[in-house]
Amino acid sequence: MAAVVELGRQLGFASACQALGLPRATFYRRVRPKLGPARQRRQPRALSPEQRAEVLAVLHEPRFADAAPAEVYAQLLDEGRYLCSERTLYRVLAQSQEVRERRNQLRHPNHPIPQVHATKPNELWSWTIAKLHGPAKWTYFYLYVVLDVFSRSVVGWLVAHRESAALAQKLLAQTCERQDIQPGQLTIHADRGTSMTSKPVAFLMADLGVTKTHSRPHVSNDNPFSEAHFKTLKYRPDFPQVFGCLQDARDFCGDFFRWYNEEHHHAGLGLLTPHDVHHGRANERIAARADVPAAAYAAHPERFSRGPPKPQALPNTVWINNPARPAHSQTAAQ
Repeated sequence: MAAVVELGRQLGFASACQALGLPRATFYRRVRPKLGPARQRRQPRALSPEQRAEVLAVLHEPRFADAAPAEVYAQLLDEGRYLCSERTLYRVLAQSQEVRERRNQLRHPNHPIPQVHATKPNELWSWTIAKLHGPAKWTYFYLYVVLDVFSRSVVGWLVAHRESAALAQKLLAQTCERQDIQPGQLTIHADRGTSMTSKPVAFLMADLGVTKTHSRPHVSNDNPFSEAHFKTLKYRPDFPQVFGCLQDARDFCGDFFRWYNEEHHHAGLGLLTPHDVHHGRANERIAARADVPAAAYAAHPERFSRGPPKPQALPNTVWINNPARPAHSQTAAQ
């Protein structure tokens, strides 16, 4: 900026800004002092506070309780009385926050942001339903998947011809029994599908002592782990475009979930498998892995400029909508 000022005294500020590649608006904005906030000048034709109070008093009269400002304005003219224009009546009401939609319309509720977390397996589950293309157009098979959020392990699944609250209830009940879930131990998160919000599922949760939470409408990031899991499923190289029959879908999903739980090294788990994390073998695996990079460092320390490499650690806490890191999606539905 000093160079522009010095050169501008000789060549002119426009030429100096052009020579140094500085926009003239930026130069003048920085050189000139900032002006304070503009004062709002009161219009000389505006109503005085006493006149506004008089207008509000008339509008609050019982006979005008259900009348529009245009009707009030007309009646006052018929009575030989003029307070202000019809537009000013609206303006006075708006400043008093007394103008709103007069029709009885439904309003969308303000859904809270679901914020749940897990620090160990079987503390937080996420479940949803996905469609699998059938052999003909407009035919689908429905894949129900229950995922442990902390370990990413698929703890329950089924494939059926239809989406049904009764099937969802049966799957969740069997999965809770298989995992030996105790009352007050588990939270189950889901989106707002018809099966997820159905009464049979809600009654089952209450009977088992399980807390349930739901995503906000039209916010898929509120159920990120199930969505990411289905992407892993559908992006597999051998994922078929269509399934010939229900048994084909069940066979494929059985092989996939075995691979996913026992062989897939998950990036969100420090490249451990969901099976190891879910069954408490994570520390053992990490300790065994630590010997490999340590030996490599001992053999060739010049390759590692930042010191001995360390295996990735397992996250201590897994969140859905971590309040410490607000995402853009948390305000998407508000």
